Amino acid sequence: MITKRINRIVLFFVFMLLTIGCANREKSITIENTSNVDCKDKVISISWDKVIENYPWINGDNFKIINSKTNGEIVYQLENLAGEKPVNLLLQVSLKSNEKIELSFLKEKHSEFATKTYARYVPERYDDFAWENDKIAFRMYGKALELVPNQNAYGTDVWVKRTNKMIINERYKRGEYHIDHGDGMDYYHVGFTLGAGNCAPYVNDSIWYSKNYTKWKILDNGPLRTTFKLDFDTWDVAGMKVKATKTISLDAGSQLNKIKVQYTYNEGLDSLPIAIGIVKRPEDGFELLDKEKGVLGYWEPKHGDDGTTGVGVVIPSKINNMKTRGNQFIATIEVPKNKSFIYYAGAVWDRAGVITNKNQWFDYLENERQQLSDDGLVIGL
Repeated sequence: MITKRINRIVLFFVFMLLTIGCANREKSITIENTSNVDCKDKVISISWDKVIENYPWINGDNFKIINSKTNGEIVYQLENLAGEKPVNLLLQVSLKSNEKIELSFLKEKHSEFATKTYARYVPERYDDFAWENDKIAFRMYGKALELVPNQNAYGTDVWVKRTNKMIINERYKRGEYHIDHGDGMDYYHVGFTLGAGNCAPYVNDSIWYSKNYTKWKILDNGPLRTTFKLDFDTWDVAGMKVKATKTISLDAGSQLNKIKVQYTYNEGLDSLPIAIGIVKRPEDGFELLDKEKGVLGYWEPKHGDDGTTGVGVVIPSKINNMKTRGNQFIATIEVPKNKSFIYYAGAVWDRAGVITNKNQWFDYLENERQQLSDDGLVIGL
């Protein structure tokens, strides 16, 4: 029996790939939520090699997965990470606290899975790169926007939504981002800040912003997880020449992106101080700066009839400081030279009707932090 306790997505989940000796019984996967927190529509990952080891008859996606108790079908995705063969099997499941489910693999064609995550390069809008899931949407700005006066921006933008449908293409087609046509809108202002959780080197008490991204690559594009890479050309950081690559993943059902960042440079410091930030509005809002737990949260002031956006960052790394700096909240960390680091950042809209106040949003961020706190345990055969 292989027992795999998965962190980073679902708190204290335990996977058990059961090898059963009796020939007339099928193998199965058992997933248990041993935490005291209910987990709804969570995307979890199982090594594809382990799947094939236990189900050698599988070839591609020629199978169906069902909940053995309810016979309900489980939505899945083969995660390739831009390779020719799958790397992981992604499943979306919901479990209450201390609930356990058993999943069976059937030699049947699966149902048509709805697309719940999506990303694309947007050349028709100054090289935007936009992505979304069934909860929220984001975009980063491309090189072409640097040539447009009064429109360029540095940070991550948020497109709020109140539908589980994919809306990016329709919004770009309409060209009316600032009008809510029943599915949400773009009223988030980034400007020359880190926006909704972007990061940049922080040296000599200054944020050294990169220019906009210059290259992109989609590694996976739904239905349950979308992952892509953005490359940033060399820029000056306190006399050093620095380059950056940001790999961003967004899962179905989540308000937060997983962001893996690598800064590379050949000279200068042995470690690079980094600031991860959220733009602060002039009006009164509510903030959560929890340095010890690594949670930075902001419940913005209400934006007229448009509602309220919550923005948040969860940082597993050791944090040097959290503070208000001008018109931004920032958390600073130290990253060893030419090493990557991971953090989580995202947003929520109260008019989506699920998380509607600051307490719910800060609780959500805290629950996400708890789910990341376990290092995981793997037990072999």
